[in-house]
Amino acid sequence: MRIMIFCFIALFLLPDFSAGQGNPYFNQRDDKYRLLGLKRAKEAFEFSRKEFERQQDLHKKGLLSQAELDRSRVSFSDAEVNYQQSLLAVLFETQFISVERAVKYQSRDGKKHVRLTLINTSGGNAEFQKLVGMEDQLFRSLQPDIIPNIYVSIANTDNSIISQPYEAKIDELRFGHPKDLDFVLLQDLDAVVVNLIYGNGSSRTMKIFLQKDATQNRVIVQSQQFSQEAELGKTATFDLTLELFSGTTNTFALEVVNLPQQLNRYFKDPQTQARLSQFKFLENANTRRAALDVSLPDRPSSEIRMDAPIPFFVLVIPRDRMEEFRTAGARVWTQQEIERLQIGYVKLELVPRGKGRLLVRAQQLYHAIGADGTVRLSVELVNEGTRRLDNVKVEADVPLNWTKRIDPTVIQSLDISEEKRISLEFTPPAGIPPGRYEIRLRTTALSDNQPVNGEDKTITAEVEASTNAFGTIIVVLLILGTIGGIVWYGIKVSRR
Repeated sequence: MRIMIFCFIALFLLPDFSAGQGNPYFNQRDDKYRLLGLKRAKEAFEFSRKEFERQQDLHKKGLLSQAELDRSRVSFSDAEVNYQQSLLAVLFETQFISVERAVKYQSRDGKKHVRLTLINTSGGNAEFQKLVGMEDQLFRSLQPDIIPNIYVSIANTDNSIISQPYEAKIDELRFGHPKDLDFVLLQDLDAVVVNLIYGNGSSRTMKIFLQKDATQNRVIVQSQQFSQEAELGKTATFDLTLELFSGTTNTFALEVVNLPQQLNRYFKDPQTQARLSQFKFLENANTRRAALDVSLPDRPSSEIRMDAPIPFFVLVIPRDRMEEFRTAGARVWTQQEIERLQIGYVKLELVPRGKGRLLVRAQQLYHAIGADGTVRLSVELVNEGTRRLDNVKVEADVPLNWTKRIDPTVIQSLDISEEKRISLEFTPPAGIPPGRYEIRLRTTALSDNQPVNGEDKTITAEVEASTNAFGTIIVVLLILGTIGGIVWYGIKVSRR
């Protein structure tokens, strides 16, 4: 214990320059190459110990004076102090932890994980054990091959912790015995920041590009819009995120199964809009994006029913297994069968929806009537949409004091492509002045409880002025009398 106390005092209190000048075994490069300095100090210490033991034997035999024995004891003590100083310098050298591996993988429940492997890489441990052979009491008490109290967390570039647990603790990390930690990623990233705090407050921060679990040899597929509704005659687009987990294959094919043959489908690059059948991962990119377009027919069928979900799967097939799926679209696969194939897949769902479209047909929108006349016409209502129309209602905005009759006012339902005729009558009030009057025709309906409006029609009614028959006869007689008088006068003049 006295020796240890003396060593600590000598290491931390005595100036380096004085120690170096007073120590015959000191080398200026020992502070830089501490293991070599320790080796030199140990050899000098063992030599001094053997020399002191020899001097003691000579003194017992009376062949050596007490003064010479004291000088040998001082030399041995200096060598011992120098050795233990070198020993402490190596023992208290900065401890170091490295991340040996950081592997990203996906568990069965779909969560992304990171498996970290940490190793104790404190400088010189292996060679130091060879030097001292673990027999030194000071070495055994300080345990230089163990780093205690290690705290580990995973963060993003904004230094926000994105792991669960938020922080993991390793009680001790022994040299030559790596430790594995498993974290659930709360944010799906390909590069993360690993924060380490260990020992007496030492810390280290590393930005690491995550490795992929090459044992899976598959591509993980995800889609944010995995369930969509689309109208008949329209196209639904599913976004796909493809993430590589393979160390042997980087070329894959895309395939769709369990989708009715009436539905047209194709994969495309969302940026270039180029159609895809196969794709390849580049060396510097383990994540790609794609899109699947599924086009619905204009009319429902036995396989494509309104509001009935159509589940299907997108498969990502390695290049060396493409022959197994040449006829994949010709059969129906269960999810259990696909899971046994050990390939990447995602389950999607498409719900066919329809919407009614109301078309209003009218043969004539201009009508000329007398002051006591009535505008009579008929219009046809047609459902040109892909869903039944309900509560089809016809309304007319007429000029002031006009009367209207609509038969029928409401049509309970109008099936797809069905037509129905509406009779309309509009009568002006008595004494209405001549002129043009406009009548606005509006049609509304419901499709799947959603409002549908037809195109408004404008009917023009021309009210003509009424004529007096007696006055017309008098005017005609006056004109005829005038003409007759002119003719008679002309004849009389010609006879003269």
